[in-house]
Amino acid sequence: MKTDANHTVQLLQSILSVALSLQSAVDELKGGPRTRSGPEGVASLDVEHAPRATGDALLTDQQRRICEQVINVFETGTIAGKYGSISIYNDGPNRIRQVTYGRSQTTEYGNLRELVAMYAGAGGRYSEQLRPYVEKIGRTALVDDQTFKNLLKSAGNEDPVMRDCQDIFFDRRYFQPALRWAVENGFHYPLSVLVIYDSFIHSGSILGFLRERFTERPPAQGGNEKTWISEYVQARHTWLSTRSNPPVRASAYRTRDLLREIDSGNWDLSALPFKANGTPVFGQPGDKEAPPTGDMLHVVSGGAGYGDAAE
Repeated sequence: MKTDANHTVQLLQSILSVALSLQSAVDELKGGPRTRSGPEGVASLDVEHAPRATGDALLTDQQRRICEQVINVFETGTIAGKYGSISIYNDGPNRIRQVTYGRSQTTEYGNLRELVAMYAGAGGRYSEQLRPYVEKIGRTALVDDQTFKNLLKSAGNEDPVMRDCQDIFFDRRYFQPALRWAVENGFHYPLSVLVIYDSFIHSGSILGFLRERFTERPPAQGGNEKTWISEYVQARHTWLSTRSNPPVRASAYRTRDLLREIDSGNWDLSALPFKANGTPVFGQPGDKEAPPTGDMLHVVSGGAGYGDAAE
């Protein structure tokens, strides 16, 4: 069915609020918060003006776009992000194959069900076809279901409603929790926010076992912000670049680029362009309505062993 912009906003607000309320209830029953839970409510389909964590005041609009665009390049190779992109990794539970999807790549056994549920309830072009899959995602393996994958690709490539859903979803599930973690731990440099956001997107959180590999404390505990960020990225870079799994080892370009910016002192992200795996990023507004082109299916053998499937 077709909806105007206001009605679509209301639908997405309702869907995401219910989803987050249910997740909060589950978290309480489990005795603790779940990684990457987002704040409540959605004010707008335009993520530029969506509600943000307190720490978002640390970022100008351009600095925020730099963070988002760098991650888009890291994840899908383009500044705007490939909303219909699908990759297959052996990084699901017990290293099984799983679907990884979207602008910033969420996973079949991670948060993909939430994204598809949002879209199914938003009245998009492929909502009715995808609705029956919502309860299956994360419970029944869909990695070889070509109809499901084709629907995801078509929705991401052709339907602005899916792109709006993804912008809200990735903001609420990843960017906002990263900002909240940064603020709670006393970080304020834009480059620090990018480092933290990249860790949340790529590894699900700030990795505890890596924090044990260096002694500097977070700024909120009296540590030096630049030292902590430098040592965390170096520890993460060493971990990624020495893994036996080739896809994981190859992903060390992320930390390589972050270390380069740290070494050059680009803490306010003003030295542009930021070279994200060779792609120049300026943080300029983009036309998110333009669908990506080319083959969006990437099959990668060998498990990554990280990412939001680990939740």
